[in-house]
Amino acid sequence: MESSKETGCQAPEGPILCINNCGFFGSATTMNMCSKCHKDMILKQEQTKFAATSIENIVNGSSSSNDKGPVVTGAINVQPGSAELKVISTEASSDLSSGSSSEVKPKEGPTRCTTCRKRVGLTGFNCKCGNLFCAAHRYSEKHDCPYDYKNAGRDAIAKANPVVVAEKLNRI
Repeated sequence: MESSKETGCQAPEGPILCINNCGFFGSATTMNMCSKCHKDMILKQEQTKFAATSIENIVNGSSSSNDKGPVVTGAINVQPGSAELKVISTEASSDLSSGSSSEVKPKEGPTRCTTCRKRVGLTGFNCKCGNLFCAAHRYSEKHDCPYDYKNAGRDAIAKANPVVVAEKLNRI
């Protein structure tokens, strides 16, 4: 006991219940709260700080972060007892434009090999001709592929290696 008097630290006389009356024991390091209540209190404080800064950014019209946040497009109409704010999200407008061009495909039945009609599931092989094949029919010579690999190879080489022609030199 003399060592505690020398250091100035006092040991608690007994367990302290949480100040939120949740039934668990608290400690002095967590302001006499249990760990769960202390964590919840810290999260609430962070959320209120974030909400205050986001409201301040919207009101001031400045954005210090690079997030895609809501954009204020209308004026604020202040009337006694009510306030109206028009907010349009930039993500929502991009989703609307892309949603009309692509349609949701209905769930198809089991995937099968085009040649032998065997169920392939996730192990199917897509060919350049656009069909799905099993392991036995995945090669072009096994399923009589109509895709012209020779001309496709020639075109790829021609695009990768354009012909360079030097200008004609004038004689002196």
